[in-house]
Amino acid sequence: MSLLSFVFRRVLQMIPTIIFILVVTFVLVRLLPGDPASTMLGERARAADVARINDQLGLNRSIMVQFFYFVRNVVTGNLGTSISLRVPVAGLIADRLPVTMLLTLMAALIALVFAVPLAFLAAIKPRGTADTVVRGAFQVGLSMPVFYVGLVLLIVFAAGLRWFPVGGYGDTFVQHLYHLFLPAVTLALSLSAVLMRNLRAAIIGVIGAEYVDFARAKGLKSRLIMTRHVLRNALISTVTLFGLQIGVLLSGAVITETVFAIPGAGRLMIDSIYGRDYPVIQGLTIALAVVVSLIFLATDIVQAWLDPRVAR
Repeated sequence: MSLLSFVFRRVLQMIPTIIFILVVTFVLVRLLPGDPASTMLGERARAADVARINDQLGLNRSIMVQFFYFVRNVVTGNLGTSISLRVPVAGLIADRLPVTMLLTLMAALIALVFAVPLAFLAAIKPRGTADTVVRGAFQVGLSMPVFYVGLVLLIVFAAGLRWFPVGGYGDTFVQHLYHLFLPAVTLALSLSAVLMRNLRAAIIGVIGAEYVDFARAKGLKSRLIMTRHVLRNALISTVTLFGLQIGVLLSGAVITETVFAIPGAGRLMIDSIYGRDYPVIQGLTIALAVVVSLIFLATDIVQAWLDPRVAR
């Protein structure tokens, strides 16, 4: 099976996942205790306001009709209006989600920059001095919660040394990168520890493989052996793990954006939960679920490129 056919098959497999996400999101809102409209407006809500919200959300119709209109609105990009901010949810997500995606991308790149070379360093001589130091250092970072790491970096490098801003997002793209560097490092530390340990174990296993010994016997250069034979095969399992960790990275962004006062989707989710802004929570849940599904698709494509047997 060609790579194009594999991608087409994976896209088709995403459709039931998206439908399941829509069903779960729809059901969770309906399982809220009491009347959702009364929950949004508070205990002292007037009957006219409750009726207006019920009509706006379509809650006065049958369940099947409600689900039909819900799916139709999601497909057309109509995710409703924020209860607290009084703006369209789709526009609000379009403003906030790119911030979270840029933060996640920076964190992923920083994690790879940390993990790949240090995994090689640790795998060259297992249980040596370098291996012990690298694993010990990453173990410390892995054992600390994300919010604690963020607070430490914030106190030391932002409030103390004043190398970075204590919060915000900036106005230009360069300022965006500058403001997001510390939050990205906060997210990258735990991810890089997981990736390093997995890649280290994979490299140790691949180095002892027969085809690597055969490549050495042919007289190939060590750099060529390490990049073409060792790294490419060792990355197969690490790429899978990397894709699975993206969801964890996005959940960590929720906390990190709150600590560093970043106007992203994670902070919007926290504010919406506290404000009981259910249209925003519902829209963000769908948007993030779709993003994670697309990232899983990209991970499968990369894995199929590294190992063509996956696409068969």
